[in-house]
Parts: sequence; structure tokens; C-alpha cells
Amino acid sequence: MDVPEHNDFINVGKEETAIGKRQSLDPKKYLSLDGNSLTIADLVRLGKGLFNIKLTYEAEGKINEAREVIETIIKENRVVYGVNTGFGKFAHTLIPKDKLIELQVNLIRSHSAGVGTPLSVERTRMLLALRINVLAKGYSGVSMETVQAMVKAFNLPVPFHCELVCSALPDIHAVRPHPGQIEVALRLRSLLHSDVFPSQISDSHRTCDRVQDAYTLRCIPQVHGVVNDTIAFVKSILTTELNSATDNPLVFAERGETISGGNFHGEYPAKALDYLAIGVHELASMSERRTERLVNPSLSELPAFLVQDGGLNSGFMIAHCTAAALVSESKALCHPSSVDSLSTSAATEDHVSMGGWAARKALRVVEHVEQVLAIELLAACQALEFLRPLKSTTPLEKVHELVRTVVRPWDHDRQMSPDIEAAHTLLREEKVWEAARPYMDQYRDRLGLKPLPLND
Repeated sequence: MDVPEHNDFINVGKEETAIGKRQSLDPKKYLSLDGNSLTIADLVRLGKGLFNIKLTYEAEGKINEAREVIETIIKENRVVYGVNTGFGKFAHTLIPKDKLIELQVNLIRSHSAGVGTPLSVERTRMLLALRINVLAKGYSGVSMETVQAMVKAFNLPVPFHCELVCSALPDIHAVRPHPGQIEVALRLRSLLHSDVFPSQISDSHRTCDRVQDAYTLRCIPQVHGVVNDTIAFVKSILTTELNSATDNPLVFAERGETISGGNFHGEYPAKALDYLAIGVHELASMSERRTERLVNPSLSELPAFLVQDGGLNSGFMIAHCTAAALVSESKALCHPSSVDSLSTSAATEDHVSMGGWAARKALRVVEHVEQVLAIELLAACQALEFLRPLKSTTPLEKVHELVRTVVRPWDHDRQMSPDIEAAHTLLREEKVWEAARPYMDQYRDRLGLKPLPLND
């Protein structure tokens, strides 16, 4: 993913490290939060435990100023929702001063009503960092002691485990100039047969009588391209959301007042995440069909299911079924959450975004996409084994070499789940991207184009 251009530096302790420079990240370094400049790339790093966090001096000042407003309100016995009243339907219930601490404790207790498997450490860290960043804006009225306790909790050491690359003619894309389509086509050209990176396999097919490929090969720039553009749009929405004050009420310390409003409503992220799920799902849908073309001997002209002694061995038969099942489940998950709303809190909260479910569904779809792509990656690498001693392009051979460091070729059936997970890990940890990226930059350099953004 691209790192937004407005955040060119990460504040790390006493030094500022340019994002544009590659570096080994020390988990003891700090990323400063001010409530305004957190990026999605930063958030992912925080979730993975690559940085601790701290508040900027300005953020601390704003937090204290807003807190003073709340303290004054309490001293003057002024009524403010959520400060000295109940919540939702109980907004008109005034809470005595001596019960205000109990009110806040009960708020946490009453909200501890979730079901299902707890969130992963990575997602928990991301949520905690998000909340700290919102509080750092200084519109919440929270005490500095509370925020510092949250920062301390985030910074505690915890046991932490991280969880084809897949040819295009420039003229085609110039007459349909969607940014994502153009970029995907350029990336494909940088990986496939060219004067820069020739492929012995492609040379061997020069006399091929096929006029054109199926859609899942021929239309990769168009389909993957709109996914890229979808992600860019969603990033713009979520980046704004990351750095927005969403409390109710909001404390405006410069005026010494609080205002109740609707910034808490999750419609923006809910709609964006529904869109993200729908967009990203197409990557898996295309990938599963390409896997089918690899395992089907009538399409690939390779051994059935990419294994010798077929019948005795089933090869990639069931791995393809797994990919198909994941795609099928994701189709259901792509039904938008945000078109639904259920009235709660005695009709006070009478329209809600269902943003939490939109987020959970989007995450599951992304995980399914990763797993389907992992299966395609394994199948593609296995297919190369039947074309030896011919070689593909340098970048694709580097990817094959990477995969073979964690998964050996299939010469007979074996348990495949660990291999799928190993390939999935390579994708999630961006190892495949890192293996191919230098060659993509080399190709772009030959064309006089800028290198890819660091965290694309």
C-alpha cells in the first residue's frame, strides 16, 4: 500500500526517520501520535509491534485543556451527556457527583458484552492505537492519567506472532486511462517477458497458435486495476477517519464548552469497508479461475492437478477445492452490512451503520483472498517444475526461489495445509513483494519512471 505523501517522516524517539529510506525497525523506537497524522501504513506497523507509541507535547496540552473543561463542568453541576448523565435512553438521568466514578466503571462493564473468539493481538494493538490517537486530538475530555495508562499498556512487551506475482500493451491502457489499470499493466510488463527480463518459457511459445487468452489472464489489468483504485478510495476515507474526533460529546477547550453531535456515527467507514470487501474479493475470484487453468490438463497441457502418477496422487485437486470454497464464502460476505440498521436503546439509536460487522466481514474477505492467492502461488510454482530446464523471467524465478525456501515441490501427495499456510505467510509478510519489487523498479527505471512507493 502507498504511504500517503503528507506523512513523510515517522517521529521516532529523538530522531526523525524518512519513510523513503529502508531500515531495520527497532521495536523500542517510538512513533508519536498527535491525532492528525496517523497513516494506515503507520497503523499496520503499530499492530505488528514494530514501534511503541508516545504522545506529542502538543497533544498532551490539548488533552489537559479539554480535561479542565470537564472538571469545571462537574464543579459547576452543569449537565452534560455522558459526563454526569446516563447513556442512550438514560440521557435524561442525572448522576450524582459521588456516583460519577461508578458510572464510568459501569460503562466499561456494560459494554463488555461481546461474543465469539477474542481479537488477535495484532488487531487489538491496532484498535488501542486508534483510540489513543483519537484521544490525542484533545476533544474527548479524558484525563491524562487514563491516556498514559493506555499508552503504557500498548507499550508493554507481549508475546507476539505475525500471522504470481501474477502482458499488457501500453496502447490498450492509454485509451482507457484508469490509474489502477495503467499501474497494474505496467507491473505485469515489468515481470513478464521483455527485453529487460527475457523468458525462455515465453520464447518456447513463439509459435503458439492461440489468438488470445481467457479473461482471467487477459483482463488482469482491468479487474485488478479497479481493485487498486478501490483500495486507494477506501484509504482516503479511512485515513481521514483515523485522525477524526468521534466522541460524543466533544470538548472544545478554546471555548470552554461541550457539544453533542453525531461524529460517532460509523457510516463513512462502514460504507468504505463494504466497498473494500466487494472490490478485494475479485482478486480471489480471478485467482481461483487461474488456478483452475493450471490444474486442468485440457487448459494447461500439464499433468492433471500438477502431479505425476495422477490417480495414485491427487496433487492440487483438493487445494483447488479449498480455493473455490473460500471464494464462495466470500461471495456471501460481500453482501453489504451498511444497508441494514436496527433501532436500539429504546429508539434513541434509531439508525446505525453496522460498521463493526462491515469491518469484520472485510477482514475475513481479505484473509480469504490471501489464502486463495497463496494456493495460486503454490500451483504456479509447481507448474514451473514441469517446464524445466527452461527458465522464466528473473523476477518470477526469484519468487519461485523464495517459495522453494519454505515449500518443496510435490512429487507425491502429502499434507498440503502447512504448505498453504507457509505461502500465506510469505504473502502477508510481503516477502513475495520484496522479492519482485527491485526488478519492477529496475524496469521502471529503464522507462524513466519513478520507483514504486516504499509501502505500496
